[in-house]
Amino acid sequence: MKYLVFIFITAMIAVSCSSSQQRPSMHAKASTTVTDTLRIANDSLEYEIMIIEPGFNGWLATQHPRSYYSEPFLENRNRQYVIEYNQRVLQPQRYNPNLYQQTINYESNIHYGLEVNYLLYHYFLFFEQRYNQRFFVSRRQRF
Repeated sequence: MKYLVFIFITAMIAVSCSSSQQRPSMHAKASTTVTDTLRIANDSLEYEIMIIEPGFNGWLATQHPRSYYSEPFLENRNRQYVIEYNQRVLQPQRYNPNLYQQTINYESNIHYGLEVNYLLYHYFLFFEQRYNQRFFVSRRQRF
Protein backbone atom coordinates (compact mmCIF):
# COMPACT_ATOMS: atom_id res chain seq x y z
CA MET A 1 0.00 0.00 0.00
CA LYS A 2 1.31 3.40 -0.92
CA TYR A 3 1.96 5.73 2.00
CA LEU A 4 2.74 9.41 1.94
CA VAL A 5 5.16 9.84 4.74
CA PHE A 6 5.87 13.02 6.65
CA ILE A 7 8.79 12.56 8.96
CA PHE A 8 10.23 15.35 10.97
CA ILE A 9 13.48 14.47 12.63
CA THR A 10 15.14 17.05 14.82
CA ALA A 11 18.80 17.95 14.85
CA MET A 12 21.07 15.32 16.32
CA ILE A 13 21.57 17.46 19.39
CA ALA A 14 17.86 17.71 20.09
CA VAL A 15 17.43 13.97 19.68
CA SER A 16 20.33 13.18 21.95
CA CYS A 17 18.98 15.58 24.58
CA SER A 18 15.54 13.98 24.62
CA SER A 19 14.61 11.64 27.43
CA SER A 20 15.27 7.95 26.99
CA GLN A 21 11.80 6.90 28.11
CA GLN A 22 9.65 5.01 25.65
CA ARG A 23 7.28 7.36 23.87
CA PRO A 24 3.86 5.99 22.90
CA SER A 25 2.49 6.95 19.52
CA MET A 26 -0.90 8.55 18.94
CA HIS A 27 -3.42 7.75 16.22
CA ALA A 28 -5.73 10.34 14.69
CA LYS A 29 -8.66 11.16 16.95
CA ALA A 30 -7.55 8.55 19.46
CA SER A 31 -5.71 9.98 22.42
CA THR A 32 -4.50 13.34 23.61
CA THR A 33 -1.74 12.08 25.91
CA VAL A 34 1.20 14.47 25.97
CA THR A 35 4.26 12.74 24.49
CA ASP A 36 7.33 13.67 22.49
CA THR A 37 6.22 11.62 19.50
CA LEU A 38 3.04 12.38 17.65
CA ARG A 39 1.82 9.95 15.00
CA ILE A 40 -1.34 10.21 12.97
CA ALA A 41 -2.11 7.49 10.46
CA ASN A 42 -5.08 6.61 8.31
CA ASP A 43 -4.72 3.65 5.95
CA SER A 44 -7.81 4.53 3.92
CA LEU A 45 -6.34 7.93 3.00
CA GLU A 46 -2.84 6.44 2.65
CA TYR A 47 -1.04 9.04 4.72
CA GLU A 48 1.03 9.17 7.84
CA ILE A 49 2.46 12.11 9.71
CA MET A 50 5.04 11.65 12.43
CA ILE A 51 6.42 14.46 14.52
CA ILE A 52 9.39 13.47 16.66
CA GLU A 53 10.27 16.58 18.58
CA PRO A 54 10.84 17.00 22.30
CA GLY A 55 8.53 19.67 23.67
CA PHE A 56 6.23 19.89 20.67
CA ASN A 57 3.09 18.57 22.37
CA GLY A 58 3.48 20.88 25.36
CA TRP A 59 3.97 23.83 23.04
CA LEU A 60 1.00 22.77 20.88
CA ALA A 61 -1.28 22.81 23.92
CA THR A 62 -0.64 26.56 24.25
CA GLN A 63 -1.70 27.37 20.67
CA HIS A 64 -5.07 28.24 19.14
CA PRO A 65 -7.50 25.30 18.84
CA ARG A 66 -8.14 23.57 15.51
CA SER A 67 -11.42 25.43 15.07
CA TYR A 68 -9.53 28.76 14.98
CA TYR A 69 -8.19 28.09 11.47
CA SER A 70 -9.97 27.32 8.24
CA GLU A 71 -8.75 24.29 6.35
CA PRO A 72 -8.02 26.31 3.15
CA PHE A 73 -5.83 28.69 5.20
CA LEU A 74 -3.85 25.78 6.66
CA GLU A 75 -3.49 24.07 3.28
CA ASN A 76 -2.21 27.27 1.67
CA ARG A 77 0.31 27.97 4.42
CA ASN A 78 1.49 24.36 4.46
CA ARG A 79 2.12 24.44 0.70
CA GLN A 80 4.26 27.54 1.17
CA TYR A 81 6.13 26.12 4.15
CA VAL A 82 6.76 22.76 2.46
CA ILE A 83 8.17 24.42 -0.67
CA GLU A 84 10.55 26.56 1.38
CA TYR A 85 11.49 23.68 3.69
CA ASN A 86 12.23 21.34 0.77
CA GLN A 87 14.35 24.01 -0.93
CA ARG A 88 16.42 24.27 2.24
CA VAL A 89 16.87 20.49 2.38
CA LEU A 90 18.33 20.65 -1.13
CA GLN A 91 20.84 23.36 -0.12
CA PRO A 92 22.94 21.79 2.66
CA GLN A 93 25.81 24.19 1.99
CA ARG A 94 23.54 27.14 2.82
CA TYR A 95 21.20 25.69 5.48
CA ASN A 96 22.07 23.46 8.41
CA PRO A 97 21.71 19.86 7.17
CA ASN A 98 21.09 18.75 10.78
CA LEU A 99 17.89 20.83 10.81
CA TYR A 100 16.80 20.16 7.23
CA GLN A 101 17.37 16.44 6.88
CA GLN A 102 14.61 15.08 4.67
CA THR A 103 12.14 16.48 2.16
CA ILE A 104 8.43 16.53 2.95
CA ASN A 105 6.07 14.89 0.48
CA TYR A 106 3.01 17.16 0.65
CA GLU A 107 0.84 17.05 -2.45
CA SER A 108 -1.60 19.91 -2.96
CA ASN A 109 -4.10 17.72 -4.81
CA ILE A 110 -4.61 15.42 -1.81
CA HIS A 111 -7.15 16.29 0.88
CA TYR A 112 -5.30 15.55 4.14
CA GLY A 113 -7.98 16.95 6.40
CA LEU A 114 -7.95 19.51 9.18
CA GLU A 115 -6.05 17.37 11.70
CA VAL A 116 -2.97 16.78 9.52
CA ASN A 117 -2.90 20.34 8.17
CA TYR A 118 -3.24 21.79 11.68
CA LEU A 119 -0.39 19.71 13.06
CA LEU A 120 1.87 20.31 10.08
CA TYR A 121 1.28 24.07 10.20
CA HIS A 122 2.00 24.19 13.91
CA TYR A 123 5.09 22.05 13.53
CA PHE A 124 6.47 24.68 11.14
CA LEU A 125 5.67 27.44 13.65
CA PHE A 126 7.32 25.42 16.42
CA PHE A 127 10.35 24.72 14.22
CA GLU A 128 10.77 28.42 13.42
CA GLN A 129 10.57 29.38 17.08
CA ARG A 130 12.72 26.60 18.52
CA TYR A 131 15.53 26.81 15.98
CA ASN A 132 15.32 30.55 15.30
CA GLN A 133 14.50 30.01 11.64
CA ARG A 134 12.40 32.28 9.44
CA PHE A 135 10.69 30.80 6.42
CA PHE A 136 8.98 34.02 5.38
CA VAL A 137 9.67 37.67 5.96
CA SER A 138 6.55 39.52 7.07
CA ARG A 139 5.46 42.58 5.15
CA ARG A 140 6.30 44.83 8.07
CA GLN A 141 9.88 43.53 8.20
CA ARG A 142 10.51 44.13 4.49
CA PHE A 143 10.18 47.91 4.69
